[in-house]
Amino acid sequence: MVGSSHEALHRIFQKDPALLTRALQHVLRVPFPEPRDFAAMNVDLTEVEPVERRVDTLLRAETDEGVYLLVVESQGKPDERKRGSWPYYLSYLHEKYRCEPVLIVITQNSATARWAAEPIHLGVRGCPSLTVRPFVLGPDNVPVIVDEREAERDVPLAVLSAMTHGKGPQAAAILESLAAALRTIDADTAAVFVQFIDSCLADPQAQQMWRDLMTTIQYFWRHPLAEQVREEGREEGREEGREEGREEGREEGRASERAQMILRSLRYRRIDVPDSVRERILSSTDMDELETWLDRSFQVTDAADLFGEGF
Repeated sequence: MVGSSHEALHRIFQKDPALLTRALQHVLRVPFPEPRDFAAMNVDLTEVEPVERRVDTLLRAETDEGVYLLVVESQGKPDERKRGSWPYYLSYLHEKYRCEPVLIVITQNSATARWAAEPIHLGVRGCPSLTVRPFVLGPDNVPVIVDEREAERDVPLAVLSAMTHGKGPQAAAILESLAAALRTIDADTAAVFVQFIDSCLADPQAQQMWRDLMTTIQYFWRHPLAEQVREEGREEGREEGREEGREEGREEGRASERAQMILRSLRYRRIDVPDSVRERILSSTDMDELETWLDRSFQVTDAADLFGEGF
């Protein structure tokens, strides 16, 4: 199970190597040739004697122009040690495999992206013997995908968009469009993408919104992450029950959980919820009605519109 954004940010390219090619060609505008085939490679670059050195993801891409080694590094913050490691990785791989190495850095942070994009010069100042120019994918160049149809056309890219831009005012639209697009691909692949995104959402409200969205997609409940979400939901339902001083049955617990999801969605979208609306949501035990309101909670601009006839 992927447990961190560091892992998710590079493992998405292991899941869909072709996404890396599209990112190079269309996001970074690098004239990278179209691969005929990909193969995952051993990420251990340790030699017989020395310090252990590992890249995050290493892919072999076969193209009509030759073989390339795609080195993917997930970077959370600037780390000056990488300015020595990255040239080593590329030189070592070129010497060992006699293939052209390409360094791609992916980050969720704009400042880190700017740092990572700075050329690395080794040698005489102004006349280096070796220069490394990393290609960087980050918030400033990965597209923001908020349209459902656009997300459906390239689901892996939409996943990368959510992982990179999973906070701020556009997060809700990104996550909503992606949730719909995930229904168009096979369930097992979608479940992996769900976990990647959950691991990358540093904003607690965005993460909770994502988990609420995923409760409506049945395959999600087969994934290990689902047990964690279910347990959190059960605990929240128990706490809500204690606060209100009443014992809830199984059906009432499910209804209470859905009601809390609706309120969290509205709160995340900064929509004011009058007491009358809150009371109506919390008092409902009709699961079909609550599911309808949950769907609407990601679209309305006024909380009272949850109950309207305009949908």
